[in-house]
Amino acid sequence: MTRPSGRAADTLRDISITTGFARHAEGSALIRVGHTEVLCTASVEGRVPGFLRGQGQGWVTAEYGMLPRATHKRGDREAARGKQGGRTLEIQRLIGRSLRAVVDRRAMGEMSVTIDCDVLNADGGTRCAAITGGWVALHLAFAKLVSLRALPANPLTGQVAAVSCGLVARDDSGPEAVLDLDYAEDSAAIADANFVLTDAGAIVEIQASAEGAPFAPDAFARLHELARSGMEGLFAAQRRAIGVEV
Repeated sequence: MTRPSGRAADTLRDISITTGFARHAEGSALIRVGHTEVLCTASVEGRVPGFLRGQGQGWVTAEYGMLPRATHKRGDREAARGKQGGRTLEIQRLIGRSLRAVVDRRAMGEMSVTIDCDVLNADGGTRCAAITGGWVALHLAFAKLVSLRALPANPLTGQVAAVSCGLVARDDSGPEAVLDLDYAEDSAAIADANFVLTDAGAIVEIQASAEGAPFAPDAFARLHELARSGMEGLFAAQRRAIGVEV
């Protein structure tokens, strides 16, 4: 089967991460995954939400949004509607959970870091790109705090990244599992899944659903295998972005 992008079934889209894109943020990363582009910024505050006050631990959270023309047609600004949509809330909670999974929050002390993920161009996989780029922005923010002696050491305990996989139809036989869906594949997929994994191989979260008929466990196992095979490319891109040799 030929994919719309011409990639092999187990091949990631081209990925690049540009750091320092937002000059005022403590950490920032512009991540490009194919034609999807997400600007991730990390902002530090010397306080925590009320439910954490006096507990000696920090907080990491996220916000997510799309520019009006990030997609094929203009979308309304959620601020103009007066509230965020359910999809936006679900995605930003996912990003926050994913990043907190690799942070020693007690090592932060009572400070908060907000990761803002703004989609500039969307071509599938925006939540996955936001998690992958958000980790870089968070790392850079913590590294800056260490350089300023506001923290004794970086509280990150590892890397976290995310990738999508899906089952797409082909003419000659059953569906094929493919890695890193772009919009054309995502919109026509029989099933799709987002995998959030750490560099230690642990699972943070998996979101999977059939778009029509249910799919078999062995098909899900193939999606999981593909995600794991592609994850090292994402971790390598993160390491290059923060200046670690790969």
